[in-house]
Amino acid sequence: MGYTKSSNPVLSEKIFYASRSGSYSEAMTVNGTVNKVGLLLFFLVAAASYTWGLYNDSMDSSVVMPWLIGGAIAGLILAVATAFKPVWSPYTAPFYALAEGLMLGGLSAMMNSAYPGIVVQAVGLTFATLLAMLFAYKSGLIKATEKFKSGVIAATGGIFIFYMLNWILSMFGIGLNIANGSDLLSIGISLFIVVIAALNLVLDFDFIEKGAQSGAPKYMEWYGAFGLMVTLVWLYVELLRLLSKLARR
Repeated sequence: MGYTKSSNPVLSEKIFYASRSGSYSEAMTVNGTVNKVGLLLFFLVAAASYTWGLYNDSMDSSVVMPWLIGGAIAGLILAVATAFKPVWSPYTAPFYALAEGLMLGGLSAMMNSAYPGIVVQAVGLTFATLLAMLFAYKSGLIKATEKFKSGVIAATGGIFIFYMLNWILSMFGIGLNIANGSDLLSIGISLFIVVIAALNLVLDFDFIEKGAQSGAPKYMEWYGAFGLMVTLVWLYVELLRLLSKLARR
């Protein structure tokens, strides 16, 4: 069975190749991975509920900002650690979900305060996109061919460079208006990024399926679920950005 690749930085084909070098009694399954995704979503929502309530009780961003920043930093550290040590994923993935939940809960509460109803829309669109991409993948409407994968990988890399450039320029007080504005060009860019994030889901589905077929060890269910969560968090944040831009027009 051949290996596949994903533009998700934590789901590279080398990970599955390395994971098979050991001796394990149980193998990864798609159903097992789906169950792990459900657990991670539960952890994320539970943590998000805390910072969501914290902000709504105080209506003061300074109260939730330490949780938001701390969650973002902890999530990044856990994501890097998990990417380098997939065998840790049964332990790090749940804490990653909790950390991202703390960040997303605070961010969502502040966004919802500024644009009432935006969070319900973003959550609904995130799960609708997940189901639509899963249907497109399973039905064969979208096939994860090598050409398709290369295109999504290139686009994802370009988005990463775009955001890094904007971040660096913002430190000098410059920034790119097209990244945060509400004009048609900025909205078009956000829509493009949302599409690329959605297409990453297709690559992740394919990668998880191929990993199960190749007999990856059981702990890789946690790793596959973790990788999918990374994409879902990215998609949700990008949908929030897009909806906020539309609300400002």
